[in-house]
Amino acid sequence: MPLNLPDGLPAIELLREENIFVMNETRATHQDIRPLKIIILNLMPLKIATETDLLRLLSNSPIQIEIDFLQIEGHISKNTSLDHLNTFYHTFSEILDNKYDGMIITGAPVEHLPFEEVDYWKEICHIFDWAEHNVTSTLFICWAAQAGLHHHFGIPKYPLSKKMFGIFDHQLSDSKLPIFRGFDDVFRAPHSRHTEIWEEDIRKVPEIELISHSDAAGVYMVIANNGKQIFITGHPEYSRETLNREYKRDFEKGLPIDLPANYYQDNDASKEPMLSWRSHANLLFLNWLNYYVYQETPYNLLDIK
Repeated sequence: MPLNLPDGLPAIELLREENIFVMNETRATHQDIRPLKIIILNLMPLKIATETDLLRLLSNSPIQIEIDFLQIEGHISKNTSLDHLNTFYHTFSEILDNKYDGMIITGAPVEHLPFEEVDYWKEICHIFDWAEHNVTSTLFICWAAQAGLHHHFGIPKYPLSKKMFGIFDHQLSDSKLPIFRGFDDVFRAPHSRHTEIWEEDIRKVPEIELISHSDAAGVYMVIANNGKQIFITGHPEYSRETLNREYKRDFEKGLPIDLPANYYQDNDASKEPMLSWRSHANLLFLNWLNYYVYQETPYNLLDIK
């Protein structure tokens, strides 16, 4: 089944060019199906690129999905037009009384700051707390994973001596967990971050469980409340070119940046990046939608507690 997206969203045509089936609101209103309602809090600066990356993965579900986008109310985006935000994004006060089957909260380029110094920290904590009672399952990605673990469970973050940047091998703790159905024993995923969380801190908190790690990149996936919250420290949603753009951006600015690990053919930035994580990403999002959202959410959204 397709995604049900707002009429005119730029990602629609981008995804159709990739032969991905999407549906606009006009067509969806003629189908008598109760779609899953997913809300995406997009904190990334290049919002259209992030929208497209996430929608590409969500489109592989056989379930019809209705998407809402959420923005931070008191924060002005410098890289996305106000017209785009006003057309396609809601503020928290506008959706406060809604309930959703699932929520995705993206990373954000604020990891150099202590959590409490982020200018929208108070608002995002309100959103974290709201999601506990109004969303069946929430997926936290990269900075959002660190922020969510800190807010809900007191897990600290630590600065890295250099950026964790590239594609790394990961292992899973228990292949019988629904989130890992169909996974290989070792799978790849991208990372792009300057901070980390430590395994020993995770293991001190009985309410959360470390379920995937990387020998090179450290903690990858943490689960809480039987999957009501899933925290992912990497970027499984990244497209083939995302790390390439980040590398060239930082290199051109003269910032200290290494080549992304295990990414370019022959470790040569003039060659096309190798896409080695897409199957993992597709399966991850499909399993989340099926086992932690669709199978758990009530038919009547008002019954979510």
